[in-house]
Amino acid sequence: MPRLGPHDDLGPDWFLDVRLKCRHFELFVALDDQRNLHRAATTLGISQPAASKLLGELEQRLGVRLFERHSRGLDPNWYGEVMVRHARDMLSSLQRTGTELNALRHGNAGTVTVGTVMDPAVTLLTQALEATRRRLPGLKVSVDVDVSQALIVDLLDGRLDLALCRIPAGFDAGDFVFEEIGEEAICVVCRRDHPLAQEASPDLAAMLEYPWSLQPGGALMRQRFNYLVTYHGLVPPTQIVETSDILMSLAQAAATDTLTVTTRKVAELLCDPKRYCLLPTREPLSVQPYGLVTLREKRLSPGAAALTTQLRQIIQQQRDA
Repeated sequence: MPRLGPHDDLGPDWFLDVRLKCRHFELFVALDDQRNLHRAATTLGISQPAASKLLGELEQRLGVRLFERHSRGLDPNWYGEVMVRHARDMLSSLQRTGTELNALRHGNAGTVTVGTVMDPAVTLLTQALEATRRRLPGLKVSVDVDVSQALIVDLLDGRLDLALCRIPAGFDAGDFVFEEIGEEAICVVCRRDHPLAQEASPDLAAMLEYPWSLQPGGALMRQRFNYLVTYHGLVPPTQIVETSDILMSLAQAAATDTLTVTTRKVAELLCDPKRYCLLPTREPLSVQPYGLVTLREKRLSPGAAALTTQLRQIIQQQRDA
């Protein structure tokens, strides 16, 4: 094939024209990981000359350099970064294809990997999983509970089929299908015999005098807490332990004067009234709505499609109730 010029566009079947192979994907990832041609070749079990030829031939067919060579090794340029990113996506997708095929060969109903923020994990996802497993008893399910930022990255990288979360700032909303579910109501939690537990309507300023266990700064619940403090013109607490683990926060609250915030549904599930108190606040506390998030250009696996359908049915039932 003739070498493309610097201003020539790639056609719709460009990957066939340049004879792109899975071996190229593996090489791109190995080069990005190792930043050295010899080490990358060793990782793939081929000789350095063979790796060099594989890369050089593809660059020639594309008409652009993908990696910049220097005395210490090589680094992907902008073209290379694009190829590396999509190579990782392709390899991840192929690995998951093998997992699904193996599951079907063994009589299972395939696999689905779902990510969720804490609140829907407590009720919505639990109900949907139970209903889906009744229909597809052999379905293999993996659930990852995390903050929206991490879940969206995993969704884009192909590690998740769908997510129950928000689309954080900095991501292109056009890449996703977002179906709003609702807000997360949050509350302040302390131990049952905490000094503030005896007050009918404790003041926020009084709460801030105590130690707090809070999510890291980028988390939406932490941002809502910070906004509330700023809105009332108050000074943030000086004693803060940052953790994304709600069990760690509740353990601190149970044993000390520490206060924490979590979703009301999580608090109702995990906080025994004999040990914990949900402090009343003078205004409702919530964070922005979360939703069912899928990739616009990705077709769901049968298992993921079944779970998504069940989630939509439960969401609609809740709205109609």
